[in-house]
Amino acid sequence: MNRTDRGLHGAAPKSRSRRLVGGLRIRLVVAFVVVALISAVTATALAYRDARTAVLQRTQNAAVNDLRERVTAVAADFDVPPDQSSLSRFTAKVSDGIGARTVVARYQDLVAPSDSLARTEDRITPELRAAVHTGDEARFQRVVWRGDPYLVVGMPVMYTDGDRRTSGLEVFAIADLRAERDDTAALLDSVRAGTVPVVLLAAVLALLAARTVLRPVRKLRRATRELAAGDLGSRVVITGHDELADLARTFNETADALQASDAELREQEAKARRFVADVSHELRTPLAAMTMVATVLEEDADQLPPDAARAARTVGAETARLSRLVEDLMEISRFDAKTVRLNAAETDLAEAVRASLALRGWTDRVRTHLDEGVRAVVDRRRIDVIVANLVGNALRHGAPPVTVTLGTAHAADGEWVTLEVSDRGPGLPPGARERVFDRFYKADSARTRGTADDSGQGSGLGTAIALENARLHGGTIDVADGPQHGAVFTLRLPLRRTGEGTE
Repeated sequence: MNRTDRGLHGAAPKSRSRRLVGGLRIRLVVAFVVVALISAVTATALAYRDARTAVLQRTQNAAVNDLRERVTAVAADFDVPPDQSSLSRFTAKVSDGIGARTVVARYQDLVAPSDSLARTEDRITPELRAAVHTGDEARFQRVVWRGDPYLVVGMPVMYTDGDRRTSGLEVFAIADLRAERDDTAALLDSVRAGTVPVVLLAAVLALLAARTVLRPVRKLRRATRELAAGDLGSRVVITGHDELADLARTFNETADALQASDAELREQEAKARRFVADVSHELRTPLAAMTMVATVLEEDADQLPPDAARAARTVGAETARLSRLVEDLMEISRFDAKTVRLNAAETDLAEAVRASLALRGWTDRVRTHLDEGVRAVVDRRRIDVIVANLVGNALRHGAPPVTVTLGTAHAADGEWVTLEVSDRGPGLPPGARERVFDRFYKADSARTRGTADDSGQGSGLGTAIALENARLHGGTIDVADGPQHGAVFTLRLPLRRTGEGTE
């Protein structure tokens, strides 16, 4: 649990940064603002287009109608073909009736503008002249001259004496559109200015909406974290009847099922632990009697017939193995019940290792490289259990030489004691490294040498008990393949001295 908590705390700044960059609140606000901005821009573009079209349509219709009515009225008293003087008078009369517009009359090679200073040739395009010359209706064209917009309307003067035909007289009127351009630009500016309040309003509405949506999400996240931290009673208050309420309801149902399953599993686990402890305890008395009888039989085995002697020795070995198994089960049950306590004192670890090997008669079978003067606050009996299990495992399953190396190591998290137990055997089979500390796990026969020694065949609990004792000291045991085959088990314990305290 501590390792998991540290991992969560270590990842918190990165996850917080990720939430700030791509959180649901930010995405909702951005989505609202983008939609509002697109809507405002679209509305502005449509309004500008419709307003501009309406203004220009009204202006060009008025210009065409005014020119047509005025030309019809003036042309009734006009004689064709005209001279330059009569054409100029005709232009002046037409111009007087259509307001502030420049009028140009053309008859073949004669041209008469109403304003002699106006440059009309640049604004009356060849395309418009050709369209008026060949047609019989009014034509118009919008042009830009020197950066300003103009509307040019042209129409031919027709004979009305029964047979409708062109007289050769063409009249053009040039209307200034700068006022209309300024009006539509002002409209566009006003609509554009209204976009900013719309976007701000959308952002405020998005924040309100995000708050409404995210409040139950935050509650659900908090409850999920509490559930992940082990609080199986964590629940979410269900409000409303929407999808979030369905999600909260599903979460509560899942938490209920998980809590029920956890309670059932805990009850079964407690029963299993009590069963193992009770069975182990009940077996100790008959095993004591069996051990005593087996010892007597082994002592008198030399006086028995060969078959009986072999049976007596076999009974003695198996009784001893059963006794160790019961003791291991009792030890495991104490770890499971969390009733194990350290009886720690400052200990010379090199001396403790040598004593453990000597107690079991392994001194001549094990090489040692022990740094002298390595002292730490440990439970000597439990260090003896760890050494006995690791070395016994190497003797049973490895190949000589078995080497025990004691030293110290410095790391970022402090100073550590390291105890390596290595052998030259075939090493761990594939997949065994991940399970070697599991209870009752035994590697396949590829690693077991099958030699008989005083330790007998292991029960599969030795490495598990060694690891539990290491963890009780705040340490751990790692396993790896040796550089020259074989397996290497490494015990790592924090180097504590008197006055530093223990966990």
